[in-house]
Amino acid sequence: MDNLIQEIPEVHEIAHISGEQLAQIDSCDMTCEIWLQLAARVNELLMSNKVDGIVITHGTDTLEETAYFLNLVTKSQKPVVLVGAMRPVTAMSADGPMNLYNAVTLAANDKAIGKGVLVALNDTVNCSREVTKTNTMLQDSFQAPDLGYLGYIQGGIPYFYRLPARRHTICSEFITKGVTELPKVEIIYGYVDSSSIMAEVAVKTGARGIVYAGLGNGNMSQSIKEGLINLEKQGIVIVRSSRVSSGIVTRNGAVNDDKHHFVVSDTLSPQKSRILLMLALLTTNDPVEIQRIFWEY
Repeated sequence: MDNLIQEIPEVHEIAHISGEQLAQIDSCDMTCEIWLQLAARVNELLMSNKVDGIVITHGTDTLEETAYFLNLVTKSQKPVVLVGAMRPVTAMSADGPMNLYNAVTLAANDKAIGKGVLVALNDTVNCSREVTKTNTMLQDSFQAPDLGYLGYIQGGIPYFYRLPARRHTICSEFITKGVTELPKVEIIYGYVDSSSIMAEVAVKTGARGIVYAGLGNGNMSQSIKEGLINLEKQGIVIVRSSRVSSGIVTRNGAVNDDKHHFVVSDTLSPQKSRILLMLALLTTNDPVEIQRIFWEY
């Protein structure tokens, strides 16, 4: 971490910076255990009057998930900004240094206060709820397909054009202090000739919730539906999401959610639906209450 900071001396003109390393892993190896450790450390640091904001460097493969998790469990209005790089440091035009510089300028700016956990890449400011990696390689991979960027960073200055609309940070009801393990939730994928076998296996191995990444508006085959209805009757919470990269999953369309006690994800992706469901299951498995949570977060 200190080496990263030393490579961008300009950041010292913006803020007094100190670094620490909580984990050194490929972001593909991120775990819920590390998330809980990270959340505890972030909340601890933000309680100090010597800390005005936090920048977290993170691999881009799971950056959006870590950002959304922190958005739900951070108990401070101080800026928390996640940043990564689409090109390695050895590339001809690595984007990491500029992204990190922008993240520091964002975290040090009063305009970022109270806007939840943010993601800063490619001169853009993104809401952690909505941002997603849309391309495997391109520098502008991180987008918010449904609602767009919160703003931009130009010349070290953040420009905001809208605010996050859903509950986050100090307005969130989720508390992870003292939590050592999150409830197990698995994602199953909808496709032609799919079945509920994977969902049934997930439940047998301890899953308390299933997120179904469905077709179109979270739609499902008759085979999948029968299997998920059976699991719901066993007390498993079922969330209908979509494998489509944008759009709202609405209640009671082709699937009668009221009848089958299913929850819909609204605009949350399957991977972010999983995070919200895990946190919801810490306190309830009532599908009505969990649907309320999905509408509010």
